[in-house]
Formats: sequence, C-alpha cells, structure tokens
Amino acid sequence: MNAPDPIAELDAIVARARAAQARYEAEGSQTRYDRAAQAAAWAIMEPGRNETLAKLAVETTGLGNVPDKITKNHRKTLGLMRDIKDVKTFGVIRDDAETGITEIARPMGVIGAIVPSTNPAATPANNIINALKCGNAIVVAPSPKGVASCEKLLEFIHAEFAKIGENPDLVQVIPAPGSKEKTQRLMETCDKVVATGSQNNVVRAQTCGTPAVAVGAGNVTVIVDETADLDQAAEKIRASKTFDNATSCSSENAVVVVDAVYDAFVAAMARAGGAVVEDEAGIVARLWPDGHLNRAVIAQDADKMITALGLKDAVPDGTEYIAVPTNGIGPDHPLSGEKLSRVLALYRAQDFDDAVAITRAIQNHQGAGHSIGLHSSKDDRAHRLAREIPTSRIIVNQAHTFATGGSFTNGMPFSLSMGCGAWGGNAVDENVHWKHFLQTTKIIREIPACEPSLEDIFAEYWDVAGQ
Repeated sequence: MNAPDPIAELDAIVARARAAQARYEAEGSQTRYDRAAQAAAWAIMEPGRNETLAKLAVETTGLGNVPDKITKNHRKTLGLMRDIKDVKTFGVIRDDAETGITEIARPMGVIGAIVPSTNPAATPANNIINALKCGNAIVVAPSPKGVASCEKLLEFIHAEFAKIGENPDLVQVIPAPGSKEKTQRLMETCDKVVATGSQNNVVRAQTCGTPAVAVGAGNVTVIVDETADLDQAAEKIRASKTFDNATSCSSENAVVVVDAVYDAFVAAMARAGGAVVEDEAGIVARLWPDGHLNRAVIAQDADKMITALGLKDAVPDGTEYIAVPTNGIGPDHPLSGEKLSRVLALYRAQDFDDAVAITRAIQNHQGAGHSIGLHSSKDDRAHRLAREIPTSRIIVNQAHTFATGGSFTNGMPFSLSMGCGAWGGNAVDENVHWKHFLQTTKIIREIPACEPSLEDIFAEYWDVAGQ
C-alpha cells in the first residue's frame, strides 16, 4: 500500500476548515463567535486540563517547568478573554454619520498558525481564541516537539465544542509527523498566516505569498539607573528571568547598570537569588559548546542549569539565575544575544548616556523592535529611550516577562506574539491580538463636500517660504 501523500493530507485539512468556516460565517452571530471562543478558553483553563497540558509540555519539549506553565496557560488566557469580552466582531461594528461610512466585520477565512515549542499550549490557544472570536477557522502547525501538547489541546477544545454543538473542523492541527513541506503548504493555501517562533519560520511566513503577521526575535535589555529602587528592580528581574525557565521571548537577556549603583545593585541581585559569575569565557564555552546553545542549559531549572555550566560549587545555595559581567556586543560575543536560559549578561555603564549607547548596540545586534526595560524614577528617561532605541515597547519598572505580553496591571493586550515593526522586519509593531484576525467591508455614502481652499492648506507655509 502506498504511503499517504502528506501534501494531499494537508490540503484535505484546509478544505475541511474552509467548508466549516463558510458555514460558521454564513450562520454566524456575535453570540456564536463568543461562545466558541469561551469553549476554547475553558479547554485550556479548566484546572485539571491545564495541569495535564503543562505536564505534557514539559515532558515532551524538555523546556520550562510545570507550575509556571500552569500559571501562563491560565493568566494569558484569562487576560485575553478579558480583552475580547465586549469586543464586537460580527455585523456592523462602526456607523459614522459624519463620514457616511458603515463598517462591517468580516472574518479572514482560514488562519494558518505557526507556533513554537516554548509555549506549545498557551500560544495556539491564544491564536485559536482570537480566530474563533472573529469568525475564522484555524489550522495549527506546531513545532515537532510541540505536537503532543497541541493535539491534546485540540482534543480538549473539541470536547467543549461537543457540548455546544460547534463544528470541530473549525480548529484543526497538522498531524504528526510535522514537516517543513506541510507547514509551507499550509502557509501558501490558508487566508492569513500568524507565525510565532523561529526566525526561519517567520521569514518563510513573510515570503509565502499569503498575508502574514509574524513577529521578530526577542533579546530584552533592561537598564537600571541611579534613581531606581534597587531591591524592587532586582526582585522583578529575578521573577521575570526565572519564570518558566526563561522560555519567553520577553525574558531579560542583558541588564545594563549605571556605575553609580553597580555594586549596590549586584548586592541586591544576590539578595534576590542572582549570582554574579566572573568567568565569561568559561560560561560561553559551556553554554555554546559546539556553536549551538547547550540543550542541558536551555530552559532548565536552576539546579540543572548550574550543574550543566559546571558551577555546582561556585555559586551560593539557592541561586536561581546567574549574571555574567561582559562588555562585548555582537556576533563574536554570544552573551550579548538571546540565551533562552537562566543566564543574564551584565553590563556596567559609566552613566545613563553610556547605558543608552550600550542598549542601542545590543538591540542593533539582536532583538531590534521587540522590547527593552527601564528601572528608574525619571519618566523623561523612558521618553528618551523611545526616541533613541529601535524598539516597539519600553517596559518601565515592571517584571518584563509579565508586562510585555499584557498584564492586569498595564494596558498592553494579552498576547504571546509581539510584533517588532520595521526594526524587526515585521509588518506590525504591536502585540498580536484580535484585530489581526479580522477585516472589514466599508459601505461609503455621499456626504456634503469638504474641500479646503489653497489658503487653508498653504497659508502658514507661504508666510515662511513665499509662493
């Protein structure tokens, strides 16, 4: 018997999704879209299933830790549901008498979602909820290590769909074994691609010929200046850096500390579980033993990370992460890039001007457009960074991982996918959320003319430059 054609198998999945979406839209209502989104959300948030997904994710990917994945699955989904609760995504969503324009919400169609192994349940759930809220079907392409978690998530979603009579073909997954060929075919045949994860996937998404929302690489740099509350800053950096073993693209990778408070901040870090290791060459050799990140260190618990880096007798008991002093930036200095581990690069800046220059150099090397952090009591310094650093987000006095992708204590939309703008090679510079899963049809009516005179437009210019 001939083996099944993987491309034909993928085409059949997309065809079922397209048929289901057509019915979902034709027979749609705001109530139906909201209920489907709620079903998908409860599928991952129900405590027993959340724990199952978290354990499966760690077991099959070897990345992160179970308690933090449970927290992430819950809070990211709860926050998203809060964000979309009263959002109108069906029918007339705007009717402006002044412009004569009526705007009608329309789905994209079939969403192709490319999702990473670092968040193999939370990221697809986020995409699925947004897709359903806006009237779409969705096909998820997980990374090879994330297949088991993604399949289990869909099993739970389909069980919830059965309770409300919803069509399971609205939410599908590319079955194992995954392949670049099947993922490529999905991207080419769906109506909208949403890609999170490796930059290889992002580039492929943005060049596949289908409209795509893709996100750039993270390499978060955080400045601690002389006006910061050092103990608070150290504790927030610890909480953020260690959460889910630094799997997040929003996890701090470098901290730049101004000289005036450097020693005091190092002491604050020690109180918060951070150990300074003055051995850049040794850490680099163990973290990149063959030019690639050491899998025994990536996204591991502190004890495993410490053992893999040969630091068992070199750091205090209770160490939760390490900080390695360095001043190098660029391809020849790997500590200046993303490390996906409980390892932090530590830079000493002469003053705030120098800190800005160091941060700019790091971002230009890697992570441009994503986000940076600032611990300071001077708000004008955040404004300066907004003018001088190639970044879409500046997180002020917050634990970066929890703040960048939406928080109950800031106004960012809850998301696991951060657009990085032109700096990061992306079409969007905001958190990917429901708006990116929706398009609109506009009804345009004639209104009274509103045509300015030349004087209305050019009078001030003529005063300066003449006619």
